[in-house]
Amino acid sequence: MIIDRQGIKDYLTYLVMDRNVAASTQSQAFNALLCMGRVVLKLDLKDMEKGLRARKGRKLPVVLTPDQTARILNEVDGTKGLMVKLLYGGGLRVTELCRLRTKDIDFDNELIFVRSGNGDKDRATLLANSVIPQLRDHIEEVRAFHAQDLENGCAEVHLPGALARKYRSVATRFGWYWLFPGKQPSMDPRSGKVRRHHISVSSVQRIVRDAVRQARIEKPATVHTLRHSFATHLLLNGVDLREIQEYLGHSNVETTMIYTHVVRFMRNRTSSPLGNIPTQP
Repeated sequence: MIIDRQGIKDYLTYLVMDRNVAASTQSQAFNALLCMGRVVLKLDLKDMEKGLRARKGRKLPVVLTPDQTARILNEVDGTKGLMVKLLYGGGLRVTELCRLRTKDIDFDNELIFVRSGNGDKDRATLLANSVIPQLRDHIEEVRAFHAQDLENGCAEVHLPGALARKYRSVATRFGWYWLFPGKQPSMDPRSGKVRRHHISVSSVQRIVRDAVRQARIEKPATVHTLRHSFATHLLLNGVDLREIQEYLGHSNVETTMIYTHVVRFMRNRTSSPLGNIPTQP
């Protein structure tokens, strides 16, 4: 094969069409060839960078059944249980849960406001009515933490963007305090101040992982599986796809449509023909 611009293009086309090679392996070889063409052979290959690419196969998300979800929720109680309920009940990402502030809860309208979520977008999602009494009690407990931090001079929390410069007194107000604060104040490397941070992502992941194991769920369920299950269960209950898109914060409805493929297998399942074949007991 001649190593020139056309020769590289022909080989890239062959590489992408080869179905026996994983997409990730194809992509790695693709990038290596482009690099050789640009750096070693000094060829202009800009038009090839976006055109020829192997596509990854569609993967269905892991989804829990309502019964499996209930088993997981029954394995955790107290504040840990509250966090897992909010994750599932609102379809929250784990980082979104950790960064919730007390002002983000709207009890009257039964909503959770997610600030600066994925893509730096704000949205509102569902707050389950059944969790409201426990959440109210939890916020009162957090209020005591806040009062203690005020006395100790470490109640100031990190504020997004330019809010810290514009509204200096806001950082110590209870509304901006973390809904799930960490156990101990620590040094904030951004400002050098000692203050209480929110609970860590790894802590929440560990809580869900332990609950899945204790519930004896064999699926590879993670924190994000609760979000997938939230969307799928809403679809099973007849909620409009566009509405679910808003709750999840997806920019494109096509991203949300992946759950329609999961629901198709869970709803009105066809019986296997094996059941109609007479077999020996």
